[in-house]
Amino acid sequence: MAPSAIPPVTELADRPAVAAAEKISDSEGTKVPEVGFRNDPNTSPPKFNDPYAERKYLKHRLAIAYRILAKHELSESVAGHITLRDPVDPESFWVNPFGMHFSLITDEDLIRVNHDGEVVDGGRNRLLNQAAYAIHAAIHKARPDVNCAVHSHTIYGRALSATGRPLLMLTQDFCTFYNDIVVYPNFAGLVLATEEGRRIAAALGPHKAAVLGNHGLLTVGQTVEAAVVYFVMLERLCQTQLAAEAAVAGEVGKLIVIGEEEAKVTYQSVGGPDSGYFMGLPLFQVGEREFGERTYLGRGLEAL
Repeated sequence: MAPSAIPPVTELADRPAVAAAEKISDSEGTKVPEVGFRNDPNTSPPKFNDPYAERKYLKHRLAIAYRILAKHELSESVAGHITLRDPVDPESFWVNPFGMHFSLITDEDLIRVNHDGEVVDGGRNRLLNQAAYAIHAAIHKARPDVNCAVHSHTIYGRALSATGRPLLMLTQDFCTFYNDIVVYPNFAGLVLATEEGRRIAAALGPHKAAVLGNHGLLTVGQTVEAAVVYFVMLERLCQTQLAAEAAVAGEVGKLIVIGEEEAKVTYQSVGGPDSGYFMGLPLFQVGEREFGERTYLGRGLEAL
């Protein structure tokens, strides 16, 4: 029997939404059902009355975040950085010292940088990656809602960034980034100038992710957990898309892309910041076990 023909993307994009999606769509005023974890206080970020206790907690979360990227082989030599807005002084952020491998970073190694690029606190090695400052300071200034930003030079992120193509909605997981990711095509060499950082921040706009042309990936979130899981997911999605494109010998029009309505409804369930935090928890559960349980486990703060 001859294999069935694969409809072109243009036909698939025009097809009506499936019945299930229509039933939960908000296009006619019907509210998309809430996912159960959103009503559980144990699956929300902990609340603090003391900003210094919050700082201590979040610094440890940031240290674990570096270990997570290292575990998933998402670091490249001295490139890459994760920043965390400081809860005590929101006009500054914590970042890794330049030249230290992600797998070795502890709370005590992190340095705090103000928006003028001055290292003001922390770290036994206080060497600052100027690219980290140029990119992240601009993002933290432009986006008060962003508390964490992640950037690294990963294999599949770099590969997709060299194609200039956007992320396609190929599977359910891709829908986490539906209309929430941009392609920044302008590669201007090492990002050492604050003006280039501002251009990246402007291109990112209100979105949670960017493919930086000929460079790598960038994700942001209201929490460390969300920003990190977005980054890990995005790298895997780049790998999936490149594999799918290879499977059709580069004839992208043969790929079956999820319809607009289905992608929109799925995004409404998995694309928000609360979902991002929840999806990131399993990564940090493993991190807590391997790198020290100094975190919120639904029962209070431990070992702080």
